[in-house]
Amino acid sequence: MPQHVRGVIAPGRDEPVRIETIVVPDPGPGEAVVRIQACGVCHTDLHYKQGGINDDFPFLLGHEAAGTVESVGEGVTDVAPGDYVILNWRAVCGQCRACRRGRPWYCFATHNAEQRMTLLDGTELSPALGIGAFAEKTLVAAGQCTKVDPAVAPEIAGLLGCGVMAGIGAAINTGNVSRGDTVAVIGCGGVGDAAIVGSRLAGAAKIIAVDVDERKLAKAKEMGATDTVDSRATDPVEAIRELTGGFGADVVIEAVGRPETYRQAFYARDLAGTVVLVGVPTPEMRLELPLLDVFGRGGSLKSSWYGDCLPSRDFPMLIDLHRQGRIDLGAFVTETIALDEVEKAFARMHEGDVLRSVVVL
Repeated sequence: MPQHVRGVIAPGRDEPVRIETIVVPDPGPGEAVVRIQACGVCHTDLHYKQGGINDDFPFLLGHEAAGTVESVGEGVTDVAPGDYVILNWRAVCGQCRACRRGRPWYCFATHNAEQRMTLLDGTELSPALGIGAFAEKTLVAAGQCTKVDPAVAPEIAGLLGCGVMAGIGAAINTGNVSRGDTVAVIGCGGVGDAAIVGSRLAGAAKIIAVDVDERKLAKAKEMGATDTVDSRATDPVEAIRELTGGFGADVVIEAVGRPETYRQAFYARDLAGTVVLVGVPTPEMRLELPLLDVFGRGGSLKSSWYGDCLPSRDFPMLIDLHRQGRIDLGAFVTETIALDEVEKAFARMHEGDVLRSVVVL
């Protein structure tokens, strides 16, 4: 029987979010209903609200979440009612050409729930990244549920569902940061700080944090950056070169998603170095680079999709590392808030006042 729950929707471009009653259908084949316990306020949700992803309003926001499986549909065997899970937005299909080649983290046919959640009047909702977790319960594809150790609090575990995984994965999976490497991270919000944590975990010798906000640079030092660059006061490319013996960094992770910061990343890397774009651009952005420079500098220019993670492999591993004290996922949580405080959390995010606000239900 369909359930009525509270959820946060974005009704139209740049309109304030509001709480509405959401109709959650019973799970169909391959689907699961999850009772949400916590959901992080991610910049991607703000992109949805601003119309920066697409115009398929109204959106049911929220995607960086942990909770408990309440019910499952026909044919679901990987999770069962009562399982503690982190939700992921790349449920691999196992059948596409990437999956068949043994690269499921690139899956080209990831799937979501077939049924749509609605408002009381029948208006269909577009769940953010196929999840929609700013709600008491949500309907997802069962493959979007990744079982993890329930010993870790949901406001911490849920962050692996997007931002923290994206940053750590950008360093470890996409950038292939290795022992002794020099790394520069441009943009020290939640994703950038996670890239710093991932670089430290991989054994980087020098980790240079770049931002325009002194508060974020101070936090980046706490997360493991060895050096900081205030790009309002100095040219970040020259500063990174100076800190790397004149060469540039082996890996530069761009966690902003803007043409000007990508150019900085491109020129701040060593010859044959790697640039990793993990910041999410908007559709109208364009990039111009001299093709001769692209050729002459060699190396790799990569985009990191969700940290190129495989949730079934990476989520439990990072939870274990947290429990061992090797990474501190709790350091990303600035505040916990109620469901009706999401709009205020967006404002604090825009002002740079928080690393992560987390809705706790």
